[in-house]
Order: sequence, then structure tokens, then C-alpha cells
Amino acid sequence: MRVGRALLAWAVFCAAAAGAQGQESDTLARIRETGVIALGYREASIPFSYDDGKGGVIGYSQDFAAQIVEAVKRRLNAPDLKVALTPVTPENRMSLVQNGTVDLECGSTTHDAERAEDVAFSYSIFVIGTRLMTRRGAGIRDWRDLRGKTVVTTAGTTSERLLRGMNETQDMHMRIISAKDHDTAFLALSTGRAVAFMMDDALLAGERARSGRPGDFVIVGKPRSREAYGCMMRKDDPGFRQVVNDAIAKVETSGEAERIYRKWFLSPIPPNGLNLNFPESDDVKALYRNPNDRVIAPLSDWMD
Repeated sequence: MRVGRALLAWAVFCAAAAGAQGQESDTLARIRETGVIALGYREASIPFSYDDGKGGVIGYSQDFAAQIVEAVKRRLNAPDLKVALTPVTPENRMSLVQNGTVDLECGSTTHDAERAEDVAFSYSIFVIGTRLMTRRGAGIRDWRDLRGKTVVTTAGTTSERLLRGMNETQDMHMRIISAKDHDTAFLALSTGRAVAFMMDDALLAGERARSGRPGDFVIVGKPRSREAYGCMMRKDDPGFRQVVNDAIAKVETSGEAERIYRKWFLSPIPPNGLNLNFPESDDVKALYRNPNDRVIAPLSDWMD
């Protein structure tokens, strides 16, 4: 009887393992069959993912994506694997992952609990704080100075959700402009339509650096949140996710991530030789030492 039960248990285990293996290989099997891996990218998220002005896509996140592609090639023994690039926006990036248009999106997407209900996230590739950019001398030093003012952010981002939330809960009476992308948001700030631009601090540094007069703008305010960027994939494909995570962990723990960081945040970058002069934070250093996919808890004392 015990032998029979043991055999039955083993059969159930083997069937479950076989099912899991089939599930794990969904994305990889499709990539093998088509000979193409589909990547989603952002067109203007400097320095993470953006057009180089020559028909190519470059950036910090794109360097991570390139290492992931190489890992997939090795996993499938497919050195001639082609890459199909699809531009995404904050508003459509999740749906394009879900419907299979892209297999992987590496840009400037925050991994949070709400999004993780609909898509899977890789190990984090960056950690940011959401802050404000304003004109030097505009009198905006922190969040309380926004009361009754016009503020811009990018539509479909966590910053938009946070900004609207604080407007309601803190009775701030702000007028909020939701721009279609970071370029348009910065244009609203630089032309005086808004007194501040709320966004991830590294992205604000990118927009400031590419402006004609970076010295005219300052990044201010206690971080409203700390957020981790990850690469998005479809849910329920642990095999593909493992390949992605292993590639990211290798980049981060080998010292390669440090080189990538210096390249994009502490050196002149294309297309105009901008230097963000954005030092590596303690959060980023800790991530490189210990790759993980943890969701960072939101801050609650932003008005203190």
C-alpha cells in the first residue's frame, strides 16, 4: 500500500513537473520557433531608453536588455537570433507585454504591487526617488510650495498617480498637467506653463542635461517615493523569467553594472555629449551587491 502510494505521489510529481516545464518554456519556445525576440523600448526616457537620432535605441536599460538577449541566445543555442524593437509609452507598455507584442520591456518602468498583478517583473535594474524639477529662483523648494500651483507630470506613470493622490488627500488645489511623454512635460516647465515637473529623479536629470540651459533648472524636494525599475514580461512564464534574472544578476554582481552606470550617468552621452553628473546612490549600490525583485514600500512622511 505504501509503495503504491509512493508511486502515485511520484507520478503526480512528475506530471506537475512536466506541466511546469511546458509552462516555463512558452516564451522561449516561441522565440526559438520565430527566431525573433521582441523588445519594447522607450523613445525619450534619457538615459534609460531613447532614440539616438540615427535610427537606433540606446541607454542604460538597453545595455541590460542587450545582455539579456545574449543570455537567451546561449539558452536556445541561437546565435543568429534577431531582435524586433517596438516603441512603447507609459500608457500602452503593459498591454503590449500582455498581448504578446513584446516579450520584454526594459525602460524606466516601476515595479509595484498593482502592476505585478498583471505582468511579471525581473530583478530590479535601478532605484530612483520621485522629486521635482523647477526653475532656479522660482520659490519651489519642497512639496508644500506647490499648493495652488500648476504642476506637470507624465501620463500613465506612478508619479501621476502619486501627484493626484496628494492633491486630493492634502487639499493642495494644484492644477495638474498630464503630458504624453517626458519631453512634453519638460516643455511645459521650460515655457512657464507649469512651475514644477514631478518625475523620477534620474529622468529629471536627463531632461535637465539635454536642455539648452541646464543651469536654469534645479531638482528639489524630499523624495515622494523610492521606486525600483524592472523589466516587464508576461506572467506565468518562470522559465523565461529565470533566464532574464540570471542575466541581470550576472551584470550586477560582476562589476559590469558599475561600468554601465558610469557610461550613462557620469560621462557624456549621445546624441549631444550630455553629462548627467548623477552620482550612484546607496540604493543602487546595494542593488548591485544583492540583486532582487523586491517592491519598495512607499514613503508616508513626504510632507514632514
